[in-house]
Amino acid sequence: MSIETDNALGTFLRDRRARMDAAAFGFSGGRRRTPGLRREEVAQRANISATWYTWLEQGRGGAPSADVLNRIAGGLMLTEQEREHLFVLGLGRPPEATYRASDAVTPRLQRVLDALEFSPAIVKTPTWDVVAWNAAAATLLTDYATLPRDQRNILRLMFTNASIKAAQEDWLNVARYVVGAFRADAARAGAGAEIAQLVEELSRLSPEFDALWRDNNVARHADGLKRLHHPVHGLLELEFSAFAVDGRPELGMIVYNPASPETAQRIRSLMAPTA
Repeated sequence: MSIETDNALGTFLRDRRARMDAAAFGFSGGRRRTPGLRREEVAQRANISATWYTWLEQGRGGAPSADVLNRIAGGLMLTEQEREHLFVLGLGRPPEATYRASDAVTPRLQRVLDALEFSPAIVKTPTWDVVAWNAAAATLLTDYATLPRDQRNILRLMFTNASIKAAQEDWLNVARYVVGAFRADAARAGAGAEIAQLVEELSRLSPEFDALWRDNNVARHADGLKRLHHPVHGLLELEFSAFAVDGRPELGMIVYNPASPETAQRIRSLMAPTA
């Protein structure tokens, strides 16, 4: 197999280079034999050696560094998905996680949540701030609309809200799981600095959190069973599943479904005034 057909990184770079409008970036040079930027122009925008960039397109010179790939991604104005693909081709792995805060969801995503009439659903960040929810979540879990933005955090509610604590069938095990999953999510997203203040605050306010955090346990927040005690309707059993939001790596969606016909009927009764 030839270098030209075996060099996926070079093929990707050439394709993205050809899509760029030279005039839009102040490059002229008269008539061009091929569309897009020249190799030396990409190298100039990326602040790297033109020779080195040429070698990358030709499949020579060995693996590039992460810094070089980031510079090229900026020079070619790649999207986040394209940048990730560039790293996979160049280094065999995605780029290192860099946390990007976001507190907005699209109207389309909110409509997805609202369509789940009897299934509580929320969208959260890697630091476990809840940024969107549906009516069922407000009824069964927490009415986030009544809380200030900085209080809409699952970890903060779990350890500082007495009513939420009382609703858990086995609060300590739930709390242990939540702390472990929170730790894993924040680390995966590169949000260590962002959670430092919250961890310090909860360690000061809650001896239970302080002990669980010091255990250094991690957990996978994928799916499971949640049991809640409602003051009127008794035990509610909910199966939950976590989903990634495509194109929004900083957001995750959790959907809770009734685990039994009895729970489904109780939820319908709870939601009846809202409906």
